[in-house]
Order: sequence, then structure tokens, then C-alpha cells
Amino acid sequence: MIDPLVIESVVDAALREDIGLADLTSELVIPADTVADLTITTRQDIVVAGIDVAAAAFRRREPSCAIALDCADGARLVAGRRLGHVRGPARGLLTAERTALNLLQHLSGIATLTARYVAAIAHTKAVLVDTRKTTPGLRALEKHAVQVGGGRNHRLRLDDGVLIKDNHIALCGGVAAAVARARAGVPLLTKIEVECDTLDQVEQGLAAGADMLLLDNMDLATLRRAVALVARRVPLEASGGVTLETIAQIAETGVDFISTGRLTQAAPAVDIGLDVTMS
Repeated sequence: MIDPLVIESVVDAALREDIGLADLTSELVIPADTVADLTITTRQDIVVAGIDVAAAAFRRREPSCAIALDCADGARLVAGRRLGHVRGPARGLLTAERTALNLLQHLSGIATLTARYVAAIAHTKAVLVDTRKTTPGLRALEKHAVQVGGGRNHRLRLDDGVLIKDNHIALCGGVAAAVARARAGVPLLTKIEVECDTLDQVEQGLAAGADMLLLDNMDLATLRRAVALVARRVPLEASGGVTLETIAQIAETGVDFISTGRLTQAAPAVDIGLDVTMS
């Protein structure tokens, strides 16, 4: 579940951005007493994410509206299926329409793409995880969409774990020094992960006592060698060059996790429509 306060904050910001001072079109064209019946329908096969966020957008603009949802986040719907129905003052609902659909289409796009990646590695033990490559202001919602699609979340924020990357290593003087400094100050239950570009760094990370290793942009042969070298002593995460075409081969090397920013950076919005229900 997404924290309602997060939903409220995102919806308020999105409505404020879209409306400005007033919805001129609806205010001028639609009589004040007009009531609208609107149906939300998917026009393609999707995994739903953000349906409660869309509902919150309508309620925020038009608190008196009645919303009946036919599905919940995680539902897998075929084209033509109804997601829900909204009834209320037409002006307010039309003002909120674009904001509601933008969020619903974007989050469902992430969930739908994530599900495709998960299906591609279902025959292996590898687990798909996301990254911090998210849209500013939408991270909590986008990471929720990844989970809805069957993936797992990596760090939610910078305070959520220690990930020592190449720049940290370069500025700190090496893997051992970076891990030692992190270990001296890290909270007891917080893991330390080290990004490794080479097998030599994998050995250094192991020797330094890292809890997890990230194998960055390694080819398949090197990934297999890293898996053999580590021999299950710590979990391994593969990252870099991960696409729908490459992920199965990466998973088959034996790594435990595969991360890709494409889930949140490259997911296309799905096609969901909001149409007047004619009686």
C-alpha cells in the first residue's frame, strides 16, 4: 500500500501544476449543474498500478463524486476491460481527468513493463529489482508500481543502505578503505554493497567484508566467473546493459539479483481511456 500522505502530496502538486488559476474550458463550456458518468477502460493488456491514485485525484478536485473501482493494483486486464466508474459534477471531474489518467497510465506502464521482465527470468532464481533512476517527486509511486508488476525494490533513498560505487572507491582510495569506513559508522542492521567493475574488485569486496556485490556492466563470461568466484558467500547483483532481450542470459549466469533503471525510466505509458457513459 502507498502511504495516503504521499498520494495526497503528489496529487495536489499535479493538480496545481495542471490547473493553474482555473480550468477555463470546463468553467466556460459545461453548465455548473451538469452531472457526468465516466467510465475508465483500458485499451490494451495491462497490469494495473495507481488506480487508487487516480481515484484520489478525482476526489481531491470533486469530493462529492462517487467512485466504483472494478479492480485493484496488480490486476492483469485485457484490452476493453473496465477499471472503474466515476459519477459527479462534470466540471470538477473533467478538470481532474488528465491528472488522474497521467498518473494511472504512467504507473500502470511501469507495472506492465516490469511484469514482462519478470516473466523473462521466471525460469531462473534471479530476482528483478529497480534503481533510484526515478522521476523526481514520484519515486514512492514508481517503486510501488515495480512491486505491483512483480519486481522488488532496491534502495528507496540514499539513507536506506550503503552502496559504494566507483566514484566513492576512487575518492576513498580503494575498496578496502571504503568498506572499512562504512562499516565503522553504519547502523547495525544496514547492509553494505560494493559496485565492482572487475573480478579483482570482486575479490577485494569479499576480503573487505561487503554484504553484497554489484557486478557492473560485466559481460556474460565475466558474470559467470564472478558467480563461481563468490560461490554463494554473498548475494550478487548484476546491472548494466539489461534489456528484455538480454535479461534471460544474464539471469542464467547464476546471479541473485538483476537491476535496471529501464523499469522506471523507459516504461511507456499504457493506453487507458476515460469516456462519458451514455445512458
